[in-house]
Amino acid sequence: MQTGMHLDREHCVRAVQSKDARFDGWFFTAVLTTRIYCRPSCPVVPPKPENMTFYPSAAACQQAGFRACKRCRPDTSPGSPEWNLRADLVARAMRLIADGVVDREGVPGLAARLGYSTRQVERQLLAELGAGPLALARAQRAQTARLLIETTPLPMAEIAFAAGFSSIRTFNDTVREVFALSPSELRARAPRSGAGTPGVLTLRLPFRAPLNPSNLFGHLAATAVPGVEEWCDGAYRRTLRLPYGHGIVALSPRPDHIACRLTLSDLRDLTVAISRCRRLLDLDADPVAVDDRLRTDPVLAPLVDQAPGRRVPRTVDEAEFAVRAVLGQQVSTAAARTHAARLVTAHGKPLDDPEGGLTHLFPSPEALAAVDPGTLAMPRTRRTTLLTLVRQLADGDLHLGVDADWAEARARLLALPGFGPWTVDVIAMRALGDPDAFLPTDLGIRRAAKELGLPSTPAALTARVENWRPWRAYAVQYLWATDSHPINFLPV
Repeated sequence: MQTGMHLDREHCVRAVQSKDARFDGWFFTAVLTTRIYCRPSCPVVPPKPENMTFYPSAAACQQAGFRACKRCRPDTSPGSPEWNLRADLVARAMRLIADGVVDREGVPGLAARLGYSTRQVERQLLAELGAGPLALARAQRAQTARLLIETTPLPMAEIAFAAGFSSIRTFNDTVREVFALSPSELRARAPRSGAGTPGVLTLRLPFRAPLNPSNLFGHLAATAVPGVEEWCDGAYRRTLRLPYGHGIVALSPRPDHIACRLTLSDLRDLTVAISRCRRLLDLDADPVAVDDRLRTDPVLAPLVDQAPGRRVPRTVDEAEFAVRAVLGQQVSTAAARTHAARLVTAHGKPLDDPEGGLTHLFPSPEALAAVDPGTLAMPRTRRTTLLTLVRQLADGDLHLGVDADWAEARARLLALPGFGPWTVDVIAMRALGDPDAFLPTDLGIRRAAKELGLPSTPAALTARVENWRPWRAYAVQYLWATDSHPINFLPV
C-alpha cells in the first residue's frame, strides 16, 4: 500500500468489492446515496462504484457530512500504518493527536511541539487527511465517547467530560452527527454483558491479521520489571503513567483482537491509554506489507512463512525505555531486570493494585535526575551514562516522545557519554518506533546471521540487508526467533 492510496480509485474500489480487511484504516468508503461511511471490509453488499467516494480519514468523512456505518463501525478500525512508518510533520502530528495533545493543549500546543506554525500544521493535515487537527481530535473524542457509552454504566455527563468534550450539548450533538443515534440510543443498542468489576474498562483492540502473539508477549514477559510489569494468568499487566493520573492495564491475545482491561485513576486518560497500548503492541502495523517485502529475500522467506505476523514490541513510555536500555548494557537480561527493579523500589511512585502484583510506576526522569549518584549500585561509567541521560530528558534537551524527530534524537543520543550504536538503535526501534532500525552489533543477531549463512561482521551484515528496508526492525524479530539461546550480553 502506498501513500495516498485513497486517491487511487481503482485500487479502492477493488478493495471494497473484495471486502479486504487489510485495507481497514488505510482509507474509508463514503456512499453518496446513503450518506454513510464504512471500512473497506464492511459486510453489507458493496455499493455501485459510481456511488462510492473515498476519504483518507474518518474525520474527513464526518466533515463532509457522512455518518458512521452501524454494521462495520469504521471508527473502530486499526489506525493507518503510515503514522508509524513515517517521521515527517503529518505523521508526528497524527501520533500527538492520538496521544491527546489537542484536547489538553489545543492546536497551538500541537504546533509548538512540532516546531511549526499553527497555519502550517493545519494546511498539511488538511492536504493529506482532508481534515484539520480540530476535526481529527473531534473524531477521536467521538470514538472515546462511544467506547464509554457502550462499555460502562457511567452517567452521560461523566462520559462527556472523560471523552474531552467541553459541554454536554457538544457531546450530544457530536454523537448524533457521527453515529446518527443519541447517546442513550447507542447505549440501548450495545450488547448486554455481566456487571464486571467496578472501575475497570474492558475493551477490544483490533489489529490487522496475521499477528504472532508469542513474539510480542514472550518478549514483554521475559523482560518485565518486577513491580511495574508482570505476566499473570495469560495476560501482560503493567502500570501506566498518564497525563491526568495513572493506570493499570492487562493485555491478553485473542484470535481476532487483543483483550484490554484498563483501570484508570482519571477517565480523561482513556484515549491516551488506548493509544499507548496499541503502540506498545504495534497493533497498527500492516503485517502483509512487511512480510511480503521480507519474503523477497530467500534467507528470510522460510522464517516468515513459518511464523508470519511478527510485530516490534515497543513501549508505553519512551523515557522509561531509554533508561532500561542503559541498564541493559553489557549485562544479562536477568541482571538488567534486577537493576531496574532496584530503581523502581527506591525511586518509583507507589500505587495500589487490586490484584496485588504491581506496586509502582517506573520512576520519572525528574525523579532519577535528583538521585544521589552514590546510591546507584553500578559501575561509575554506567552511572555517568544514566545520570546524563535522565538529566537531558528532565531538562527537555533530549526528547524521545511520539513527536520526536528520529534523526535529531539519534544524533543527540550518540553524543551522550556511554551511548554506542546498539543502545541508540534499540531505542530507535523500541522507543522512537523507527521500523527500519537495525542492530548489526547485537549478539543474538550476529549468532542468527552466522546460522543462516549471512555475514556476521556489522558492516558486512548492514550492507547485505539493504533490501530489507524499510522493515529491518521487523527482520530483527525474525532473526531473534532463530536463536535458541537467551541473549546474555547486550552491547553498548
